[in-house]
Amino acid sequence: MPEMHFSIRWPDGTREICYSPSLVIKDYFVPGESYTLDDFLARSRAALMIASERVQARYGMPCSRALGQLARIESGARAYSTHPEARVAVESFDA
Repeated sequence: MPEMHFSIRWPDGTREICYSPSLVIKDYFVPGESYTLDDFLARSRAALMIASERVQARYGMPCSRALGQLARIESGARAYSTHPEARVAVESFDA
């Protein structure tokens, strides 16, 4: 499966490189766009769950790296949960 990385910038300016085992991320995010925290979390959940399911369909087990990345994103987002104006930028995709 074609894996990819995508770079995000949290509301405080911190950059993070994220992992997906599938190119499905490209269906949910556009490089250079920023998303409200809730929208970013919903898109991340949808994309990474689909990616994990694709791995499961092919190899018989969900992708622990995709699920771990989702957990990391959810954990990181908690720091901004009291800031409704918080936005997360998707900076780039790297195959």
